[in-house]
Amino acid sequence: MSVGIRHDDLRRRNRAMVIAAVRRAGRPSRTEIAATTGLSHSTISAISSDLIGEGILAEGKPSEVGSLKRGRPQVGLGLNPEAATVMTVVLSLNFLSVAVIDYAGQVISEEQRRLDTLTMSREALIGECTAIVRRRLADPDIDVRSVARIALAIQGITDTEARAMLWSPITPQTDIAFADILEAEFGIPATMENDCNMMAVALRWRDPERYRDDFIAILLSHGIGMGLVLKGELFTGTHSSGGEFGHMIHRPGGALCRCGRRGCVEAYAGNYAIWRNARQLGEDTEPVDVSDADMRTLAATARERAGPEREAYRKAGEALGYGLGSLFALIDPAPVAMVGVSAAAFDLIEPALREAIAQTAGGQHSKSISFDTEPNELPLIREGCAMRALTFVDQEIFAPGVQGRAGSGKNVA
Repeated sequence: MSVGIRHDDLRRRNRAMVIAAVRRAGRPSRTEIAATTGLSHSTISAISSDLIGEGILAEGKPSEVGSLKRGRPQVGLGLNPEAATVMTVVLSLNFLSVAVIDYAGQVISEEQRRLDTLTMSREALIGECTAIVRRRLADPDIDVRSVARIALAIQGITDTEARAMLWSPITPQTDIAFADILEAEFGIPATMENDCNMMAVALRWRDPERYRDDFIAILLSHGIGMGLVLKGELFTGTHSSGGEFGHMIHRPGGALCRCGRRGCVEAYAGNYAIWRNARQLGEDTEPVDVSDADMRTLAATARERAGPEREAYRKAGEALGYGLGSLFALIDPAPVAMVGVSAAAFDLIEPALREAIAQTAGGQHSKSISFDTEPNELPLIREGCAMRALTFVDQEIFAPGVQGRAGSGKNVA
């Protein structure tokens, strides 16, 4: 009996490796899968035959390049879009979006809504989230039976079990167990994710060469957040989602932050903080919601002339730089992706940021630290949620019992 169990475990592991290789490469040939996984051709043939028969994978047409070569043309294997679907929900400041995504990762249905998250009651906020999911599930083009997972992302602190929002700057409500609520309402497995963690997951899938074992995703938007990957694993705390970079203290007793404390990195680098300093308002001024359009106009003004607008971006860069420098003193420099509307103004932020990093213990290699920018966080957050959910389907439904052991993105997605 024990030999049979070991054989079943090995087969599930190999099955998961094949699915992961196809998801990573898009439409690889069996030969390419063998090179990626190290599995024998006979093993891959047997597993792929099973997966095709079950409707999980599908064969593509021989490529034109392959057909010009001698011998049998290479036939690509792809994910069958109809094998399953997942749903992503992103709740951010005054904004809610949902997307239904097929097994191949393509969006097949979506909806967006404007909300006043800062004034909504607990019941109203939960009601909006469940209602938008219910409407998508009622779409006649969606087979409800195929929806295998819901992943909801929010800015703020979530618990390590991915079940609840503990605190968020976008709402005064706390401790909402969104995952439990959605599961009870719809009978579909659900998770509650930190939005910056999902940005990190997406970056790993988009560019695994740059974003591999150690890297950082920083949100530069209404708030400042961080997704941190160390040694290939997404960093989370003991009790919460971890990585609250924006609420590290930059100046004790300094400017008022949305979290209610003073002197946080966010109180100098968040959109509302840059706006507050550009308008030469006092540090006690309550944070306000600043539109993306207003932030783009502010950046344009800062580029045109020296003045309070440019100084506001310098202060933002300084706060971010000292924070990153302190972090790099602990973990060594790593690639950084700056994401969000203020990432489009990184040219105004970077000089002061690099100068600040150079003054810290983590700045000894400051010139080698590289930054990428992405001005829109929503696609990354949604993509991260989708990959999180699809990987769950890969490992727990189509190759159960091997979570955390298959695929190059195993620890992140």
